Amino acid sequence: MGEDMKRYECAPISVIIPCYKSYQTISRAISSVWEQTIRPIEVIVVDDFSNDNKTTNVLKELADLYPVGWIQIVELSINKGPGNARNIAWDKASQPYIAFLDADDSWHPYKIEIQYKWMEANPEVYMTGHAFTQYKDQKSIIQVRPEEYTKFYEVNSKKLLLSNVFSTPSVMLKREIPIRFESEKKYSEDYLLWLEINLSGYQCWRIDLPLTFLHKSAYGESGLSGNLIEMQKGELETYSKIKRKKLISMFELVIYKTVSCAKFLIRYLRS
Repeated sequence: MGEDMKRYECAPISVIIPCYKSYQTISRAISSVWEQTIRPIEVIVVDDFSNDNKTTNVLKELADLYPVGWIQIVELSINKGPGNARNIAWDKASQPYIAFLDADDSWHPYKIEIQYKWMEANPEVYMTGHAFTQYKDQKSIIQVRPEEYTKFYEVNSKKLLLSNVFSTPSVMLKREIPIRFESEKKYSEDYLLWLEINLSGYQCWRIDLPLTFLHKSAYGESGLSGNLIEMQKGELETYSKIKRKKLISMFELVIYKTVSCAKFLIRYLRS
């Protein structure tokens, strides 16, 4: 694989993957990064104190399987959640762009080519995301011609406040953004970060194309995850935090919390 890396077109991107007892899925996630039509320069996997030999052994095997240095493994001595793990990798990243991926998800082969080239052509944009789809089989991988694809739209603050349109494994952003995930926040920490970035004046755009594959349900395998209530609490807390940071008004806080609760109730009743 070393020779492949040298002659392959690469992009100045650090891919960040938090990993917690993900020995059964991490290989698939990393393989989807390696198989990109334009390959990221580095992958940083943060083992969030899995504390099991299986995950440790699989990560070491993967590091040996690919070119030396392409996969960097960071082992944490305490489990603090994916937000903290991503922050540590973000600070360690050497490339100007960062792309997030979860250990149990994967990417469409054209994801990096489409997203990176568009961001390079639009330097005023600091963060992009795209649609996702549930992976069922090879038919889930849509056919796309990157050079012809133009379905991009800006995500303004009102749209983002109404709904988190950025799935974490779809996000690519510029490393220079000074805002980070809130390390101690267990739920909705990603939504909080996207809102802070957007409301701080950084342009955020979305690609209307499913370039991330989720291999689990977005709300848990049963439709109503055991953590769904905690996720809802986390979202409401997110709105409160951005109000305390004076990024929205009290009136907006009431409106967006009300909408959030209404959507949660609909999901609950449909479960």
